[in-house]
Amino acid sequence: MRLLIIDDETRIAELLKAALEGAGFVVDVVGFVADAREALSLTAYDAAILDLGLPDGDGLALLSELRSGGNLVPVLVLTARDA
Repeated sequence: MRLLIIDDETRIAELLKAALEGAGFVVDVVGFVADAREALSLTAYDAAILDLGLPDGDGLALLSELRSGGNLVPVLVLTARDA
């Protein structure tokens, strides 16, 4: 399975990537909404892990954009937001 981690917190992304690769997944990491858009348009991911607070936009807006564009990749939201 190929996964995409969308998170600008480098340490968190590195830990997630290492754990998932250790479990046998192929993992790509991006830290910006723009990079996530590009990655998702070029690669068929089996799932994505999405942070909501990204430096160039809102992760929830990206998810809404994906869904309205017909991209149904499963997305796990992993964020530090409390609301």
